[in-house]
Parts: sequence; structure tokens; C-alpha cells
Amino acid sequence: MTAFNYTALSNDGRTISGSVPAESRAAAIAAVVSKGLSPIKVEEQGVGGARKKAVAVGKDEAGRPGRVTQKHVEAFTRELASLLAGGVPLARALHLLRRESKAPGPQALWNQIHEDVVAGVALADSLAQHPKQFSSVYVAMVRAGEAGGFLDIVLNQIAEFRTREQDLKGKVKAAMVYPCVLAFMAVAVVGVLMVFFIPNFKKTFTSLGGDLPLLTQLILSTSSALASYGIYILAALTILVIFAKRYFTTEVGRRQLERVILGTPALGNVIALFAMVRFSRMLGTLLGAGVPLVASLRVAKEAIGNQTLTDTVALGIEEVQRGESLARALGSAERLFPASVVEMIAIAEETGRLDKELVRLSIAYESDLDRKLRMLVALAEPVLLFIMAAIIGTIVIGMLLPIFKLQELVK
Repeated sequence: MTAFNYTALSNDGRTISGSVPAESRAAAIAAVVSKGLSPIKVEEQGVGGARKKAVAVGKDEAGRPGRVTQKHVEAFTRELASLLAGGVPLARALHLLRRESKAPGPQALWNQIHEDVVAGVALADSLAQHPKQFSSVYVAMVRAGEAGGFLDIVLNQIAEFRTREQDLKGKVKAAMVYPCVLAFMAVAVVGVLMVFFIPNFKKTFTSLGGDLPLLTQLILSTSSALASYGIYILAALTILVIFAKRYFTTEVGRRQLERVILGTPALGNVIALFAMVRFSRMLGTLLGAGVPLVASLRVAKEAIGNQTLTDTVALGIEEVQRGESLARALGSAERLFPASVVEMIAIAEETGRLDKELVRLSIAYESDLDRKLRMLVALAEPVLLFIMAAIIGTIVIGMLLPIFKLQELVK
């Protein structure tokens, strides 16, 4: 058994320091709480009381780094929901998850969350300290579940929500493999032609003499530039990409990029539909769990994932706070909520089944979203093929034009 030094507050506000023997830090925190104290700091006492041992999040007790993946988080969410639904207290459920975890990264993270909860910290506040693993939407839903006393239901809904999103993203990634391969092949083929083959034609054309067609001259000039300054051009493009990436991570740049994407005819509609599905599912889920409308709207708008669309919903929330109906408030966001959706929400409000209708809408439009995604990806394949054929065809024609001209001169 190890000794732990602690600093705590008594009921009258005095700061008290001392030490307690315990098998773990969590047990030491529980011992301090059992004395009627509120622990501020609890640390293990080293040899001679001089050395302190701390386990960092993402590392095991030996200090080896460990990674907490989204699969770990999803498993944690589902298992915690099952334990809470079975009547297991939160602290004990977290202790069981920590004990059952084998990977060092998740084990260290679950251990810290467990210790925070045992110390009296709300679960949502503990999760908020790890934004890489738990998003703001995740934390907001957990906070609502804790406040409403239905944490197990919320956790289960989070797990289902994340599973659906991962499935949808997986479909998009799988469908984009072939178009990406085509794009890579197009760039590779054009690069090889321009750098290695076209210069050989240039020598032949120069030896024949005469004026070359304008298209041929442009292709030869481009080939010469790539062969001579290809490394510098690649470096300049790399720097440009880095600066563009940094710019689009800023508030102004991200909003500009989102507006451009939303303005794209096919892609913009898919992005808006995806945001509407996420918003409707989360809002319906929260309302069904008993969370008040305004609080549900504030949480659900964080799930949209597009700041431009989030701003329109934020304006709608202000209207709801002023007493407007949800349908009328969301009706101002025409890009996100079509007139048919607003009408169905209005009827659901009147009949008192808003939560069920929002979930039904999310399921119905998710099927529509899946169909549009498949159509968008299927459309990308022939477009890329056409672009690839057009570029290579232009190069081939440009190289053949001098030959045709030479044949005419011979005749």
C-alpha cells in the first residue's frame, strides 16, 4: 500500500494537507472525500516523500506513449452506456472500463477520467479536458444527459450517431478511391509525356526547320519549363499549398472556403443535406431525451460542421428565444432547410411530436443523401476520364500537327 499526499478544503473553507495510505490514487481520493474534505490535489508520495509519480494521458505507467483512436472512444461510449443502463454507478463503471482496457493509451485516459469523477468533477468537464478524443458536441450531449439524469440514453445515442457517421464517411472514402486513382494516373502520364517524351520531339522539329503551329509551340515551351524548372515549380506549389492550408484554417479563410463549396451546384447540395441530417437527428434525439428546446438547439448546431450554416441556425435560436416557433425560425435558413422540411416541422410542433418527426426526417433524408453521394461519385469518374483524355489528346494533336504540315510541304 502506497502513501498519497493530499491538499483539500474543509467544510469551513480551511486548507488541510496530509497523507493517506491507499492502493491507488482513486482510492486515496475516495479516502479524502470520506473524511468530509474536498480534495484539491492528490499525489503519490515517492521514496522519502521526495519523488512524485504521475501518469500522463496517452502514456502508460512506464511512460510509453499510447494512442487513443476513435474506435477506442466508440467502444468506451457503448460500454459505459451499457453499464449505466444496467444500474452500475458511474464511478464504478469507469473503474471497470479502466481495468478491462489493455492498451496503454486508453487505459491511462480512462484512469484519469475515473479519478476526476471520483474527485467530484462532472463527467462532461472531465471529457472536455481531452478535445482530441471528445468533440465539443460529444461533451455538450454528455453535459445535457448528466443534467437531465439520462446519461446512459445519451451515451447510447452518441454511439449510434458516431457509427452512422463513420459508415457514411466510409462509403464516401470507398467510392472516391477509383476517381483518386484516375486523377493520380492522369497527372503521372502527363508529367512523363511533358518531361521525357516531348523534348525528343523538339529536337526532331528543330532539325526540320519552318514555323511550328501555335499549339505545338505552347506544348514545347511548357515541356521545356517543366524539364528545366520542375523542382522549383514543385517547391512553389508545395509552399502555396501550405500557406493555403494555414489560411483556410483561420476563421475568415474557413468561411470563404465554405461559401465556395456551398456555391458548387452538386457538392454544395450534398454538404447542406449532410448538415441538415446531422442537425435533425441530434435535435430530435435530445428533445426525445427531455432536453429543453433552446438547450437542444445550441448542442445540435455544433453538429452541423459548417460554420456558415451554423451561423444561420444561431440566428434561428435567437428567434426561438424571443418566442418564435421552431419552424418559422428555421425557415430563414433556406439553404439548410427546404420549404418541405420546414412545413413538416411546423406540423410536428402543432401535434406535439417534434422529436419523433425530426428523427424520422433524418432517417428519410439520410437515404436521399446516400443516393446523391453515389450519384456524385459516379459522375466524378467520367468527368475525370474526360479531362484526362482531353489533356492527353491535346498533347498528341499538338505533336502531330507539324507532321501533317510537313506532309503538305512534301506534296
